[in-house]
Formats: sequence, C-alpha cells, structure tokens
Amino acid sequence: MFQVHLAPQRRPHRHASIKDVANIRHQLQGSIEDCTSESAHRLRKKIDQARTPQELWLLRNDAYQLISQQHNQAVAAQRINGLIPSFEGWLEPRQLVRIG
Repeated sequence: MFQVHLAPQRRPHRHASIKDVANIRHQLQGSIEDCTSESAHRLRKKIDQARTPQELWLLRNDAYQLISQQHNQAVAAQRINGLIPSFEGWLEPRQLVRIG
C-alpha cells in the first residue's frame, strides 16, 4: 500500500492595502522615533520605501540594532516584540518570533 503525503495547506495571505502597509510602517517608524543617528535616517528611508508587510518585517532587525545602540537590548526587544500584533495576519505565524 502506498502512502501519499500531501503538502500542508497554506492559507492564502490577504493582499495588504496601502492603508494596511501605512499602519505597519507607522508602527515601525514609531519604534525608532527617538533614534537620531545617520543609520536611523537611512532606516527611515528604507521603511518609507517598503511596499509590503514582508518588506517591513525584514527591516525589524535593523530597527532592533538601532534601538539597542541608542538604549539597550532589553528596550529594543520590548519595542520590536510590541510590533508583532501589527504583522499578524500578514505573515506566516511561524515567522512572528519574539526576540528573547
């Protein structure tokens, strides 16, 4: 007897509207609002240019580094983890990993 292994069903992601992306962008920008370095300025430009929730999610590591330099890792983790609800429904749940 043969066993057939089916790939798990993936739920299709909704297409993010301009308003949805703007909301996520605003949240990410807010996490670095008190960072004033040249690196922060460059990251703000990247955030402004991002067009999808996925692109914005990839920028969270840069935000974490900036916040860590301006404050410390605990503050950075708290701010970045606070962004997770903004990304829920736009990314696979397994991608929404908290910084420990």
